[in-house]
Amino acid sequence: MNRLVCLFLIVLSTSCNYFEKQKVNVEDLLEEELQTFNWNDVDTYPTFSSCDSMTTKEEGKMCFQNTLLSYVNQYLANQNIIVAEDVNDTIRLQLIIDRKGLLKIDDMVIKAETQFQIPKIDSLLHQSLKNVPRIYPAIKRGQQVTTAFELPVIVEID
Repeated sequence: MNRLVCLFLIVLSTSCNYFEKQKVNVEDLLEEELQTFNWNDVDTYPTFSSCDSMTTKEEGKMCFQNTLLSYVNQYLANQNIIVAEDVNDTIRLQLIIDRKGLLKIDDMVIKAETQFQIPKIDSLLHQSLKNVPRIYPAIKRGQQVTTAFELPVIVEID
């Protein structure tokens, strides 16, 4: 009988933990969910009001890039750029659009020859982006987010 009481007490004392509820730490749950996000993908790309009619995400992205590129190309075409030798370059603009829709150039990749032929090319590119219409930022899970992307600008001057 004494053994039975001891066995009962041991089982009773160790099984109490089985019925305890596990407390979930909200911060741990949030951290776990954040790890499952694909931060390199957004639900909606940055856009202009002129691109509202696009139905797919990819069409919206292309409309945004083409609209932005047309502003840059139009500005550069209106400048009186004189060069000693032909220029044929693809300038890669690293752009950031913050969660408020503000656009800034993070970096530029320009060939040395192009920089030599057009010394003010970087300021011209900065100026070309000053007059773009209002940009609506990218959306990720219902929140406006900052995005970065590359815009190739082809410069051909004969």
